[in-house]
Amino acid sequence: MVTTEKDPVIVILQLTGGNDYFNTIIPYNDSNYYDNRPGLKIPQEDMLTIDEEFAMHPSMGPMGDIYKRGDMAIIHGVGYANSPRSHFRSMDIWHTAEPDKVGTEGWLGRAVRELDPNSENPVTAVNIGQGLPQALVTPGVSVASVADLSTYGLLTSVEQDMVREKMLTRFSNMYGAALGSGQVMDYLGQTGIDALKGADILKVAPDIYESTIEYADSPIAKSLRDVATIHKAGLGTRVFYTQHGSFDTHAAQAPAHAQLWQDVSVAIQDFWDDLREGGDDENVVMFLFSEFGRRVRDNGSGTDHGAAGVSFVIGPRVNGGMYSRYPETRAEALEQGDLVPNQDFRGVYSTILENWLEVEAAPIVNGTFSSENFLSSSN
Repeated sequence: MVTTEKDPVIVILQLTGGNDYFNTIIPYNDSNYYDNRPGLKIPQEDMLTIDEEFAMHPSMGPMGDIYKRGDMAIIHGVGYANSPRSHFRSMDIWHTAEPDKVGTEGWLGRAVRELDPNSENPVTAVNIGQGLPQALVTPGVSVASVADLSTYGLLTSVEQDMVREKMLTRFSNMYGAALGSGQVMDYLGQTGIDALKGADILKVAPDIYESTIEYADSPIAKSLRDVATIHKAGLGTRVFYTQHGSFDTHAAQAPAHAQLWQDVSVAIQDFWDDLREGGDDENVVMFLFSEFGRRVRDNGSGTDHGAAGVSFVIGPRVNGGMYSRYPETRAEALEQGDLVPNQDFRGVYSTILENWLEVEAAPIVNGTFSSENFLSSSN
């Protein structure tokens, strides 16, 4: 059980590039799947069957085990109306919860502002990776961003300054057009100079970390090991963010998609094994999303940008099972050849925010949205 000594923690894993929903959770009894995937259909004997209707991609074995254990919610048909099918715009929508205009504040940044209103802990939110995801960008909210926890503590002060300047320049280039140069400079002035301040606190984590788990040799495994290292150090981090990709499989999808899910699935298994080993798993939930799904019909060797996608929520406090419903696959039910979303992503966010992080969702996601209850309360 989650205790008052262990506040609820969320780990966000962004599957960058647009994951192919149709070949991730496969409706294996549906003839439309086989008809639309002449070049990419997965033989039924290779699929990882999870119930009488659906199977996982063959490379997702470890995630299949988690699902069968009851610690995974699979949320079907996630997205929003009128998908622009653009990586940049779609990711902006997911990050800011603003489908109808260009947002200037990240949904997680807003959540962090509620979790730590006085900015008492500079590592309340930690990004593992380069730059700073827009989901975490909110004026007045400091986020620690570390590309490589294992080497950060070895950097000289000059090298740290160079890393900081590189990150801030990247941030300015990414968000200057949307926020305006004045707002960017205000943000950098308020919190940008401190964006790596929390990394000084994080330096202690590798020295504290103990584990017998040997993580796989992949970038996402390394990132999730860094998340586990910080979490197990008890530094008070409530929000972790990391990403893996690219899932933008326009060509040569079969081997690329298989490798991507192999890396992600094994890394997730290692992460949860690590946390369970020390009893550090009960207050953690992991959320996986991608900015959109992909076209129903393959293009011969790959798939093009689509609309509806699938999200996963993992953890011992998750009410395991299937949520929402798989979108209709009939040709007449598609929009521009794509599966149509039937679960607004802001409803998924709302359940995470209110049931898990215990903050009011509406001001963060810009309205009232619902989803089925895939999470037990953190109380």
